[in-house]
Amino acid sequence: MIDTSVLIEHERGRVNIARWIEGREDQPFMISAITVSELLHGVHRATERVQRARRSAFVEAILDRFPILPLDLPTARQHAELWAELSAAGRMIGPHDLWLAAACIAHGLILATANTREFSRIAAVEVENWSEP
Repeated sequence: MIDTSVLIEHERGRVNIARWIEGREDQPFMISAITVSELLHGVHRATERVQRARRSAFVEAILDRFPILPLDLPTARQHAELWAELSAAGRMIGPHDLWLAAACIAHGLILATANTREFSRIAAVEVENWSEP
């Protein structure tokens, strides 16, 4: 599953997604419904018409390219468990990242991210750091 951080870094020209996917086209790359919301939030936050149009075109291209993993019961169950564990340990991560981690665990997915700091707090999440060259 590709995290929002990777997509934003790609939009800014700092990550080449095609390079990371190259040779692994047989693997199912996807994004989460949470990521879709985060990307669309960026579109709606744009204050200038040109910036909004550019962001919107980028997001629509992403939505055309990658399947979207919806939130489901296994993810919700995993989310609740992670939330309780991290909260009790005083190691909470951002609420959206918590949903992404839960989805990856629930569905046995690797998380492609440029934000390893948050996800490193959850040993059960397998992470690929796509911000590295």
